[in-house]
Amino acid sequence: MADIVSNAVNSTLPVVKGLGLTLKHYVRMFTARQSTQVTVEYPEQRRPQFPRTRWRHVLTRYDNGLEKCIGCSLCAGACPARCIYVEAAENTDEARFSPGERYARRYEINMLRCIFCGYCQEACPTGAIVLRKDFELASYSREAALYTKEMLLEPLIPVPDEEA
Repeated sequence: MADIVSNAVNSTLPVVKGLGLTLKHYVRMFTARQSTQVTVEYPEQRRPQFPRTRWRHVLTRYDNGLEKCIGCSLCAGACPARCIYVEAAENTDEARFSPGERYARRYEINMLRCIFCGYCQEACPTGAIVLRKDFELASYSREAALYTKEMLLEPLIPVPDEEA
């Protein structure tokens, strides 16, 4: 009879210790939550991003409106996911898109394949591609996740007309 009682105590004691530890942790977390807010009301409030956060790709421009991308395809070569496609073309005197001899006629990034490593940004010799902190990249179709050059380019900032 003593063996049965000792076996019962020895088998239930670890379970009771585990439940006690869980209860102690629950009480500690419940009292701590009353003092700090855990939930963020997302669209209105946003958590601060870390300084090295990398999300949305942007093709930048110079101050005069010319594109910084010269179509060298170094970003496509550095990309481990092979999600960048660059088709280069020659600049002409009539149509000048970048200050160099060439420009990127087609620039596409497949965001479904991108791993946001930042190698494209590091490989770019002109600093044309930059990864910004915009993280809202959801879309309703797979086709919308294929970013074209027009979607990636920074919009031109209109210069206000000076009134004389």
